[in-house]
Order: sequence, then C-alpha cells, then structure tokens
Amino acid sequence: MQADLLIRNVTVRGHGAVDVAIDDGRITAICPRLSVAARVVLEGHGGALLPGLHDHHIHLLGAAAQLDSVVLTGVGSAAAVAARIRERAHRIRTAWVGPPVGVRGEDGPPVASAWVRATGYDEDMAGPLAKETLDQWLPDVPLRVQYHTGSLWVFNTRGLSEIAAVSGPDTPLERDAAGEPTGRLWDGDAWLKTCLPTQLPPLAALGRQLAAAGVTALTDASAGTGADEAALLARAHACGDLPQHLHLMSRGPLVAPADGAYAVGPVKIMLHEARLPDFDDIVLAVRQARAWNRRVAFHCATPTELSLALAVLDVAGTLDGDRIEHGSIIDDASAAVLAERSLTVVTQPAFIEERGDAYLARVDAGDIDNLYRCAGLLRSGVRVAGSSDAPYAEPDPWTAIRAASRRRTRSGHLLGGAEIVAPQTALNMFLGSPEDPGGTPRVVAVGADADLCMLKVPLHVALADPHRRWVAATVIAGRPAFVDARCATM
Repeated sequence: MQADLLIRNVTVRGHGAVDVAIDDGRITAICPRLSVAARVVLEGHGGALLPGLHDHHIHLLGAAAQLDSVVLTGVGSAAAVAARIRERAHRIRTAWVGPPVGVRGEDGPPVASAWVRATGYDEDMAGPLAKETLDQWLPDVPLRVQYHTGSLWVFNTRGLSEIAAVSGPDTPLERDAAGEPTGRLWDGDAWLKTCLPTQLPPLAALGRQLAAAGVTALTDASAGTGADEAALLARAHACGDLPQHLHLMSRGPLVAPADGAYAVGPVKIMLHEARLPDFDDIVLAVRQARAWNRRVAFHCATPTELSLALAVLDVAGTLDGDRIEHGSIIDDASAAVLAERSLTVVTQPAFIEERGDAYLARVDAGDIDNLYRCAGLLRSGVRVAGSSDAPYAEPDPWTAIRAASRRRTRSGHLLGGAEIVAPQTALNMFLGSPEDPGGTPRVVAVGADADLCMLKVPLHVALADPHRRWVAATVIAGRPAFVDARCATM
C-alpha cells in the first residue's frame, strides 16, 4: 500500500494508537500499525487527530495588514497609545527607502507604506478621537487609527492632506459645522482603498499563523471583496502563502474561479444602527442575492440591527443557510425566531475574554447575559458556528473555544455564565463544513477530505485548557501546512 502521507500513533474518535494513511487529498485507511510506503511520515506520539478547524468569519486582508500595524488592544492610557504610535513612526523613518510600493529595488525588499496604521482603539484609552488628538501624538507622519469596532477610522492632519491630494473635494469624510474635516471616516474602507498607496499585506505570515492554530479553512466575511481582492487571495492560495480553503463573501457579484482557488459564499449585508440603509434597499439586496443563487449574511451587532434583519427576511424570505453575523445581543424571543427560520448565528465568543471587562462597564445590565450567546441559542434550536472576526480579535479559534467554555473576562469576571458550553461543544462550533456552519461536525474517517489538526496531547487534555500550543501539525488537502518540531518528519 502506498500513500502520500502517513500519520502514525494518533487517537481518532477515542481509538488510540492508530495510523492514518492519506493519498490524493483523502483519508484512505485508519488502522493500527499500517504497513504503508509513504512519501511523508508524521509521528503523532498518541495525540488526538481532529478535523481541521474552520474560522467561519474572518477578514483576511485586514488580519494580514494587522500584522504590520500598531495594535492598541489592551493599552491602558493615552500616553501609552502615543508611545506605541511614535515608536512605529520612528521605525518608518529609519527604514530603507527605495522604489514605489510593490517594486523591488536592487538593494532591498518592497517598500512599506509611509503611513502609520493603528488598530484596536477604545475610547477608554484617550476618549473620543478627532484629528487634533492624533496631531498631538504624531504631527509629521500620516497616521490613521481604527476603532476596535472596525467601523471608524480617524486621521491626523498630515493624513488628511495625503488623502486630499488624490481624492478631490467630494469625500465621505465627516465634517464639522464649518465644513472642515474632523478626521473621522465612518464605514469608508472601500473608498479609502482608492486613496492610499497600494501595499500587499503579509498573507504568508497570516497563513502560517492560522495553520499553526490548526485552521484548514476560512470564510472571509468582508463586504468590500470584489474581483481584485478575490484575485489577490486566489493568488496567495495558489502559491501556498494562504494554504487554507477559502470561501469569500461579497456585497456585489462574485464568480468562483475554474481552478477552485476559492468558493463563493453568502452576500454580506452591512447594518450599522447609526446609519441604517433604507428598508426597501435592503430587501432589494436580498432579492439580488437570490438572483445570484446565494444566501445572505447580515451584520447584526445590536438588537435593532437584528430586528431589522428579521423584518427584511419577513418580506424577502429566508433560505436555509442564511446567516446572522455576530449576533452580539440576542434575547430569548429573538432566538426563538432565529430557530423557527433556520437561521445560523456565526458568533465570536473570544470577545467575552478580550473585551468582556469593557462590556461590563458599558453594556446595559439587561443585555449583559445576552452577549455573544452560545448555550442559550443552542437550547433554542439555533445553529451556532464559531469564528474569530480577526483582525478585531486574534485569529485563533482556541481563544474562542476557551472563552465559550469559561465565559471569563481577562480580569476573571464571569460574564453570562448561563451561556457556558462544554469544551467539546465549543470545538464543534469550528468543525462544521464551510457550506453548513453550525451543522454536523466533520469527523476523521476513511474517505473524508484530509484536512486535519493533530494535537500533541489527548483531546481531553487539550479541552481542559484550550490553547493553540497543543497543535502539533496541520494538514490541508493531504499536505502538511504546519509541523511542530516535536513531530518526526521523514
């Protein structure tokens, strides 16, 4: 018997000390002490072999760009924010300078953007932001700071000047009563791309980070994905920089390529309570999605946004596979409606750990127990899938698994204890297929696709303390995408 890959001495679905043979991207045999001539052998040391994890809601280009950004999450003061931003500006000033972005010179790599990009800002750090605050922090280098919600960018005066030089006077930038830009830009990512220097994000680094966490498939939930962004992701997948299977959402039309570099997912419909679209326009967007033979995925971070999404679906109709993204606050009555309509909630439990202390200080007491629910939704019959929402949280499903099974904030406070689920249930939220998030978890079995996550320890050990450090190897389409040094590779 021959195989492309042999994984020795692993535990599969409770059966220990078995070998797993893989050929042509599929599992061909599971048996103790297989006699196989394999091109590559991985030693499992008795660890669990799981299906690969699927992050059902991530923003790939943003998550990659974050790797080259100033991350403000967890910073405790305005002085600390300013220090981080100035440190990044200093590195830019002292960096090698050469040809335009994306062009290789004879003496160095592609040039980084001259902008300082900071993400994860919270008003607890230094209050509401406008250009004047950013000018105090950094007056002489273009600076943009993104709020942790992802919906608001703020620019310093130097950055506004850079944008004005290429955009003209008619812009979506917020203006004060005198008509002057405040430096604030709401939901303007698509427009912003037309104003900033082109810079390829470090997708290879992101791909490695995700593979090291056992992630084998990704659903990019970015509404702004178009042909150009999809082509960039397809190229990254084809060359191995982003080895995970890709499923892409978009606001507009999108066609899957013949080579299968990505599949097309639901149409993303953005709802922001402060700037809601016209009701009839949302209905038309759903009907357009149906004409494209696609499901819809509503961004719903508030009860008002969720109520609007449900009202739209009352008119436009619901299809199995339609999704509610985030479902940040869902009460029991809404959960019953979601279950009745077979809507899937794609949630981010990691926010309980990463932002829970801020929620306890800001969110109405009546809503606290309804934040990023898991157990209550499952009891109501709602399908629940897990995701990271990176770059707005870490691109690490194990953080979400830990948070869903503990519901503890970083300071140790319990938040919504009735929503705790068993660690295995939390893991299952990442094991549904891309086409059926929250559905039946995939299993390791003969004939299944060889998208696998091998752990260094038995499953019960990993679930007692969910963490990416337990990942020993990740296999995507039958090929190792990550192998820890502990695994003997031959």
